[in-house]
Amino acid sequence: MRVCVVGSGGREHALAHALSRPGHEVVVTPGNPGIPGSTPSPPEEVEADLYVIGPEAPLVDGLADRLRAAGRLVFGPGADGARLEGSKAWMKQVLVEAGVPTARHGVFRQPEKAAAFLRTLAAPYVVKTDGLAAGKGVLVTNSLAEAEADVAAKTSGQAFGAAGRTVVIEEGLSGPELSLLCVCDGRRAVALAPAQDFKRLGDGDTGPNTGGMGAYSPVPIAGPAVVDELLERAVDPTLAALRDHGIDYRGVLYCGLMLTADGPKVLEYNIRFGDPEAQAVLSRYAGDLAELLAEAAAGDLRSEPVWDDRAAVTIVLAAEGYPVSPRVGDVIRGLDEIPPGADDVMAFFAGVARDDARRLVTAGGRVLTITALDHDVAAARRKAYAVAGSVSWPGMQYRLDIALHPSDVSAQVGHGDTNRAESSGVRG
Repeated sequence: MRVCVVGSGGREHALAHALSRPGHEVVVTPGNPGIPGSTPSPPEEVEADLYVIGPEAPLVDGLADRLRAAGRLVFGPGADGARLEGSKAWMKQVLVEAGVPTARHGVFRQPEKAAAFLRTLAAPYVVKTDGLAAGKGVLVTNSLAEAEADVAAKTSGQAFGAAGRTVVIEEGLSGPELSLLCVCDGRRAVALAPAQDFKRLGDGDTGPNTGGMGAYSPVPIAGPAVVDELLERAVDPTLAALRDHGIDYRGVLYCGLMLTADGPKVLEYNIRFGDPEAQAVLSRYAGDLAELLAEAAAGDLRSEPVWDDRAAVTIVLAAEGYPVSPRVGDVIRGLDEIPPGADDVMAFFAGVARDDARRLVTAGGRVLTITALDHDVAAARRKAYAVAGSVSWPGMQYRLDIALHPSDVSAQVGHGDTNRAESSGVRG
């Protein structure tokens, strides 16, 4: 099978790696210099048997619809289903219609009404942009004044432009967070191995929110019984509600949950594989991922996921200045410490380019991820950090507490698009 992966980040590199392992040919568009098989050709000009769309923006923009209209087999929802991530307000509406447990919330365009609702809540306060904000459109704060100022900045368009003019305000929830990625064929969903991710920049869940600083899988508190409950209480009712809207959802449904004292509650849905969750989860996939995704794309999901018994830990190595203003152009050193073709340690590339000397240099905020597999989370963690410690460029930063206490990743509030993080590891 020839598979076209659309995207250019670490998630797409992990997808390409997993899809190619059974021997399939994989091309990645546009990819990046660190991903084998990258091509500048747009997906419409790539001939393939299956198209797997990685990022949310092209899905919201209708790329899956255009490819399907041209007779292509596509794993990824159309623009109608992509509204689950393209509009948090609409996503909340679908949750309510489906009877899926979620945080108490309100949707506002006027800052005065939003502030009035905030005053009915106890701290911490959660303010989200309605539209896409690259995983950075969520504020979690114990300060009412800060929350009100954030609402004003978003609704005015100052903070996130049109994406923030409508805000969703939620009550704070407490408990461990969980990421559950489900492969859907429009009517049926199968769950992939759960993961937990870490989105705040600094250790101990400090600092600003990022696109994600690390992840691990499996998650000790999320065994088969928990996964079955989440499918029954959240994912299956959501697919049914989408069908009621006339939406045939074929793609991955990322369910971000909090396991509260009152039971699991959905924080958010994303319409694509998480990043960096994909690097941890897909590295453990032991079956033919292309076959699974092709069945879902055809609306006839029959296969069940097959897993490597080893655990995976993923660590994001980020540029100086990330997430606000990342420094670029620094030469990346130490990559030769990763054995080529190793099945237990992998580097997945994201924000990289080549300089005039053809050396890999930093070209974005999250530069690359190191993923290691071993017999348990603790062993995988030691291996991942040993390799991460061999890589360097000026100002490189990463968290030192990824998967330090498995399943003890908890936030004071359910916020979705964000996460967790003493001080980041920095190498100069």
